[in-house]
Amino acid sequence: MLPTRIENVECFITRPDRHNLVVVRVRTNKGVTGHGCATFQQRPLAVKTMVDEYLRPLLVGRDANDIEDLWQLMMVNAYWRNGPVINNAIAGVDMALWDIKAQLAGMPLYQLFGGKSKDAIAAYTHASGDTPEALCEAIDALLAQGYRHIRCQTGFYGGVAQAMHLTRAPSPGAYYDQDEYIASTVGMFKMLREKYGQRFHILHDVHERLFPQQAVQLAKALEPYQPWFLEDILPPAQSAWLEQVRMHSSVPLAMGELFNNPAEWHDLIVNRRIDFIRCHVSQIGGITPALKLAVFCQAFGVRVAWHGPGDMTPIGVAVNTHLNIHLHNAAIQEYIAHNDETGSLFPGAITPENGYLYAPQQPGIGVGFDEEKANCWPVIYRPHEWTQSRLPNGAIHTP
Repeated sequence: MLPTRIENVECFITRPDRHNLVVVRVRTNKGVTGHGCATFQQRPLAVKTMVDEYLRPLLVGRDANDIEDLWQLMMVNAYWRNGPVINNAIAGVDMALWDIKAQLAGMPLYQLFGGKSKDAIAAYTHASGDTPEALCEAIDALLAQGYRHIRCQTGFYGGVAQAMHLTRAPSPGAYYDQDEYIASTVGMFKMLREKYGQRFHILHDVHERLFPQQAVQLAKALEPYQPWFLEDILPPAQSAWLEQVRMHSSVPLAMGELFNNPAEWHDLIVNRRIDFIRCHVSQIGGITPALKLAVFCQAFGVRVAWHGPGDMTPIGVAVNTHLNIHLHNAAIQEYIAHNDETGSLFPGAITPENGYLYAPQQPGIGVGFDEEKANCWPVIYRPHEWTQSRLPNGAIHTP
């Protein structure tokens, strides 16, 4: 096989909606160009610096065919490794290389992996509201669109605070009360089951807002309402407590969007403390490690539910879908609709059909990137108050 030489690696940041989206483009001497998602919206300029100043000089002139070797090279080249900046930068390149290889092979990406294990992947999206009426209105709209799995939240993460006992001069942040959140979440599940029965599967994201024993209490209280899964009931630093959650509740648990490397998920999978792995594909370094993670999970009966937030490009959505169509243990895909401006930048962007996502059929990832349009929406940095979650006494709690 003749070498496919990398001629250039470029990084772009665009903000057509409220999120800074990061795209990596790899050009080759065969006229084939690949694109990847490297979005880390809280630190987009750091990712761009990593790509432009460190990965481009390392990669230009090398053979794009050697994806495994290039991934290992990029990961260890700085000696110190892991973390969202390095991993997202590597992921953008890695996805672009897989895109190139599938185009050269003349097949959609999932076929290059080994073909399909299913026709489509079920999608779930988010419904929230500050009142039960608003929440049900959002749910009804999604049911009409064909969704049969819906993540339900009362308000934002931590719920809608009604009567917090705050300090005299609260520090800036996103405040919530853990006791009130637990009570309102249990009440929400009860209301939804009484109103909808088993018409759809209810998912919920705790988003690490609880202390360990509170997590045990919530899981026990929600068991009668049969959640499809509870996401991130604890922060990664307290994942050892999942054993206690398991001992007291049969509610399925999902975790992983903050994970960076195998040391964080290995024991959880081997000891079967979670039911679903929820890693963000670019956060762990791209397609190459995602395939290995999914195969590892399958051996222990853990299913895949890749993280799919609004702050990722349609390229990343398509990558998730190709992985899901191929991987037998891929169970469901989180999906957040993008606006029309975002869609115009990424020709071929996929959207759900009656609650399912289908993989693109053209060679490669199947989603393009319009650089000229992207330049119309330059990067804008903003502080993210939701990451400054605080308890009533003003203490920051790990989001």
